[in-house]
Amino acid sequence: MTRYQIILLQIIGENGWDVFTHQMIENDGHLTRLQLNQALRSMLNKGEITQIEKGKYRRHHFTDEKVIGCFMVPDGGIAYWSALNMHGLTEQFPNELMIQNSARTGIKKIPGMGTTCRFIRVKPVKVTGYNERGYGNHRYSITDIEKTLVDCFDLIEYSGGFHELIKAFSQAHLNAKKMIRYSRIIRNLSAIKRIAFLYDLLEKNGKDEYVLFAINQVNERYTPFDPALPPTGLFIRKYHLILNIPETEILSMATPVRS
Repeated sequence: MTRYQIILLQIIGENGWDVFTHQMIENDGHLTRLQLNQALRSMLNKGEITQIEKGKYRRHHFTDEKVIGCFMVPDGGIAYWSALNMHGLTEQFPNELMIQNSARTGIKKIPGMGTTCRFIRVKPVKVTGYNERGYGNHRYSITDIEKTLVDCFDLIEYSGGFHELIKAFSQAHLNAKKMIRYSRIIRNLSAIKRIAFLYDLLEKNGKDEYVLFAINQVNERYTPFDPALPPTGLFIRKYHLILNIPETEILSMATPVRS
């Protein structure tokens, strides 16, 4: 092992870095850019470290997909269906790790691992409502329960399915003030109408507070409750919503029979 490799390992070890960037090592000041590039090349060839993408690396033994996925974006964190699963609100597990952020979009497979990350880009104002988990260099962010649900109603295609989202909403213990705050940020009137209707139908705690907020937001346009079904059914004037699924079916989705 060369002197430069030893110095690089010392820098990584002393800082507790299992994921790191080229710039992080360079900022440490113990290696020049040329020396660092030589050390990285050799260690990559030997399989001691793995390149995640340009300028970003992980120690070969480190395989925490949540940390690595969040490390690839400058903000945001785990959201949508992935967050629903991690919060225990769905037993269905997505085949991609969904990461909300304001910088990048697309799909990226983590090299040397089986995990695929789906980056979902939103406006910077929507990058909010995160909790941090882990510690030190092993930290990652995940949307809290309320933000997770509001995000899923905002972009239903990333929720794991509308029926599963209804069940998750029914099971969740929600803070109405947080639901209102996130709904104001998202500014999706169709999502607000659907959430308010479910608050009302399921008699959720905080119903009156959220329903009052929603009634003051709704416009004259009627929105289908299930966006994937034809807009035919009972017209609910209170929320300007077309109930294109019978209430009995929605209640069945919300409280599935356990075997």
